[in-house]
Amino acid sequence: MTTFPDIALPDHNGIPRQLSQLVGGDPCVLQFYRGFWCPKEQAFFRALVQLQERAEVAYTSFVSVSVDEPRVAAAFRAGIGARWTFLSDHERNWIERLGLRESTDTKNDPYRPVVYVLRPDLTVHSEYNGYWYWGRPTLDELHRDLRAVTMEVRPDWTPSAP
Repeated sequence: MTTFPDIALPDHNGIPRQLSQLVGGDPCVLQFYRGFWCPKEQAFFRALVQLQERAEVAYTSFVSVSVDEPRVAAAFRAGIGARWTFLSDHERNWIERLGLRESTDTKNDPYRPVVYVLRPDLTVHSEYNGYWYWGRPTLDELHRDLRAVTMEVRPDWTPSAP
């Protein structure tokens, strides 16, 4: 199993954040996206926004990462109604180290769209390559992955009999 690096980047407010702090002790959907300008990203974000309320009550975090500056990420976040943390790698400190640079877009130099489902210790449970839109996870796939991770990390998943 692969452990995802504990990246540190400014959030949508410009405040430095560590991935492990954002994940806490819960499962996490970690998403790297091209930028606010991409219609594929906008479509996928609309789906994630539909899932956010269920994720919040299920003790699951979402984290989205792009090369957009914090103020741009904040505006995009507000515009789509997202309540989770957006991280900004606008200085491109992590894009090469993670091997996630999209090679076909030399104008915007963005992240390749990838979604990871992480265990609380940042171990990768699943990875989705969203370069082509159909490679991105459906809400059903995320639900199944998050159920599997939660079953593994919650000792009280199956309550004991009285």
